[in-house]
Order: sequence, then structure tokens, then C-alpha cells
Amino acid sequence: MAQRNNRLRHRSTYSAYPVDRVRFTRIAVGTDRLPQLREREVRTWGAVSMRTVTVDIALPVLNEERGLERSVRTLQADLASRCSYDWSISIVDNGSTDASWMIASRLARTEKNVRALRMAHRGRGGALRAAWTSSTADIVAYMDIDLSTDLGALGPLLDPVAVGEADISIGSRLAPSSDVTRGVRREAISHVYNWIARAMLRYPVRDAQCGFKAVSSHVAQTVVPTVEDDSWFFDTELLVLAWRQGMRINEVPVRWVEDDDSRVRIVNTAIDDLRGIWRLVRGSTDQRQRSGRYPPVPNSVLEMVSSSPPRTAGAEPSPTRVTEAP
Repeated sequence: MAQRNNRLRHRSTYSAYPVDRVRFTRIAVGTDRLPQLREREVRTWGAVSMRTVTVDIALPVLNEERGLERSVRTLQADLASRCSYDWSISIVDNGSTDASWMIASRLARTEKNVRALRMAHRGRGGALRAAWTSSTADIVAYMDIDLSTDLGALGPLLDPVAVGEADISIGSRLAPSSDVTRGVRREAISHVYNWIARAMLRYPVRDAQCGFKAVSSHVAQTVVPTVEDDSWFFDTELLVLAWRQGMRINEVPVRWVEDDDSRVRIVNTAIDDLRGIWRLVRGSTDQRQRSGRYPPVPNSVLEMVSSSPPRTAGAEPSPTRVTEAP
């Protein structure tokens, strides 16, 4: 009972697929071309595409040996049953010291739609940068390995990017119709952080840090390499840079349940994020962009395992050591 009382729950009218109608909350980012709110039919998500759209979903992993395979299997089953896009999954181990890499590499060798990347250093941002910039999929996405976000929102997340109505699509726990279960402290910190971010960075995104996002290949190859942060602030910085470049952002309400075994250190992460906001306010990133001195994509990928030849972007020689399963 004490645990139940220590959580906040926001009741929702939001319905996940496969219901007939899904309402999208739209943020017109840097442009007036998008409607503020619209409805569209979504019966089988992915059916909106006129051709086969490829989607690569990254799963950043840090010491997740207990739930890694279960989450991958759950995501595979959901995609196989309800997604008409050509999909793949990229497991990105960023500094695990348990059996996570062993499990990830085994899955990559036995499952044709799974690859595994092993990073030299910890950091969700660095893991996403490595996965996204090395993929040739039309859409690259990511979600937390604990699947805290209900997979019912995956269709509404991907479809606007697939049909060209958005450059970036994000899950929002702070949208009015979201359904969120989490502790009081985490709820308060989230609201305060996002309020500070909107006020100081002057952009309208309500929930920058939700671990549920999708971006177009154009964003992955042009904006993602310019993001300096390798950790939790990566998400906010990406959205700010996209906003400043006039890109379109779609916001989707989600059902989200806090993972009691989360690796996130809330207070430390919040402090680091505030430092990141101050860096962007100072304009250091803009100065680097104007001078053309983009931070290079880190070459700290130790190994990549796949049952098929890996999807790589561009023809440049890669410092990555690639291991293909026989």
C-alpha cells in the first residue's frame, strides 16, 4: 500500500492501437505548415506507407542481463504481429559489466532482424549516436530496454515520420492525455526540468527526456552527429538543435510505468541536464555549427555482431571491428 501511495497516476482517455482512431498532439516546430491538432485513421499501423519503409529500433543496454532477452522477444513479437514496416532491432551495450553483451551477441547471431553493438564507454547518447548514424533505415528510433512505454504508442510514433509529416516524433509523459505511473519525486523533477528547459531554451517540447523517440534518416545523418552530449542530455540537445533548424516535431501521448530497477540516478542526471541547458544557452553549440567544427562521431564501438551483413551508412572506412555470425 505504501508503494501505491508513493506514486502518481494520471488517468487517460488516450487509446493505443489497434483502436480505430488515434489523436495526435502536434508541435509545429519552426514552421507554420503543420496543423496544431488533427485526427487520422490508424487501423493497422504502418499501412500508411506507399512503399516498404525501413525502421531500425535501438535498445540502449547497461547491465540488463535479467530482462534483456525478455524485452527483445516482447518487442519482436509485437512488431511481427502489428508492424507492416521492414523492421530491425539494434541492441547497444554501453559499458555493461554483466552478461548483457553475451546475451545481445547471441540474439544477434540467431535472429536475422537483430544486431548488437558494444560500446567502449557508458552513455545513452553515445549509444544512440552510434546506432543511428550506422543505420541506413528510413526511420531510426529507440526505446528504453525495460519497455516502460506501452508499445501501443509505437504506431503513432512512427507513422508521421514515415509519411513525411514530421522529422522527429517523441513520446510525451506530460501530454494531457498521457497515462503515467511513477514516484512523486521523479514526477516533480520531470516537471521542473522540462519547465526550466522550455523557459531557458525557448522551445515548446513538453517532455524532452521520455525514452521513446523516432527520427528520419535525414535527422540521423545531419543533426545527430552535431549533438555533443553522450549521456542523458542527448535527447534535449537533439530536440533543441532540430527546433533551431526549423524541423517538425510530433508529440505522442503515452502510457508509461516507472521501472523500479531503473539505472537512472535522478538527481545526478537532473544536475547534468541543467549544465547542458546552460551550455546551450551560452551558445557554444551554435558557435561550433557556424564555424563548421562539428564534434566527430565517436569511434568507441568495440564490436558489432549481426547474422547478416551490417547496415552501414556511407562508404567511409570504419574504425569499428565488425564480427559477423557464421
